[in-house]
Amino acid sequence: MVVGAARVELHVHGSHSLKQKRGVVRSISQRLRNRFNVSVAEVGGQGTWQRAVLGLATVAGEALTARRRLEKCIDFIEDLQLAEVIGQEVEVL
Repeated sequence: MVVGAARVELHVHGSHSLKQKRGVVRSISQRLRNRFNVSVAEVGGQGTWQRAVLGLATVAGEALTARRRLEKCIDFIEDLQLAEVIGQEVEVL
């Protein structure tokens, strides 16, 4: 069993309130859960209007599978164009 974790830092353009940012973060999180079956949580930037940090986690049988799934998640976030990915880290344990 291999555990993969990712940290994705986002900049939510056009957000003028915490409510708007939370809506975008909620949308991204739900789409990731539905499409890739990963765990998602906002782990940073809760008090800011335009910055969010998402933590993603997955379990797989092989390290390469976990890494690929998390990288696909990050690519998916970028393709949504709801927020700009300004930083990312992927780690496989």
